[in-house]
Amino acid sequence: MSITKSMAAAAAFAMIASAAVAEMKVYPYHSSGNYCPDGLQPITISGVICCGTPNTKQSYQSAMAHPTPKKKHYKKKHKHMSRAADTCPEGTKGCY
Repeated sequence: MSITKSMAAAAAFAMIASAAVAEMKVYPYHSSGNYCPDGLQPITISGVICCGTPNTKQSYQSAMAHPTPKKKHYKKKHKHMSRAADTCPEGTKGCY
């Protein structure tokens, strides 16, 4: 099967699938080359790339991207001993 026949079949399938399920989201697929027939562009339906007309402006990759929160960095707080702790009487415990 040639590439143009398979693209035409994919486009026909996309039109039938989009007519059968009106609420299905059809995402544009951003690529460097457009090998679809005139009037159509690369689209993604449930992760499958074919030719058609998108009904959303957001790409499939950005729709499926999971927003991860940025990692918070906390500075470790050190306890500072007072100067009075340096002058411990001889024989007491806990002095540094």
